[in-house]
Amino acid sequence: MTTARRLRSYDYVNQPVAPVLAALTRAGTSIFARATNGAAEREQALAVQLRVKLGMLDLATDVNVALGAVEGPTASASGYEVTAFPLSWQSAARPSLFPHMQAKLLVYALSSSETQLELEGSYDPPLGLLGDAIDAVVGHRIAEACVLHFLQDVAAQLRAELARGHD
Repeated sequence: MTTARRLRSYDYVNQPVAPVLAALTRAGTSIFARATNGAAEREQALAVQLRVKLGMLDLATDVNVALGAVEGPTASASGYEVTAFPLSWQSAARPSLFPHMQAKLLVYALSSSETQLELEGSYDPPLGLLGDAIDAVVGHRIAEACVLHFLQDVAAQLRAELARGHD
């Protein structure tokens, strides 16, 4: 039996939290789409390609990303007011061969001019015990790299959009 694996990645946007939240609330779907390699919007779901390169290994898969309703803001244990953007993704072509990810993009102010983006989530390796073994050897590192790359791309898209003067 597999056990859910947890992942967490961080990045920053050098803008106040209000315009970051406004951009994500207004255009989160298109920001997530532009943060990946080519995507087509379909209601609240996206078909995107996640790509990661680890050494000589270059992996890519088309995934369907579903966005949930915005949660918050709520007070965190550390005292920050956090707004959460729930999302999940799974492989579009081979969902039984790739993990299904459940995550939240957490957004909160670090200062008056800097916003933290935190992506936390979990996945269950596919393929039972074989999937657990693959995950232990290389799968978890691939998942970590994929989540970090996705979050860095989202942050870059937000920086670029907000620098152009779009709140």
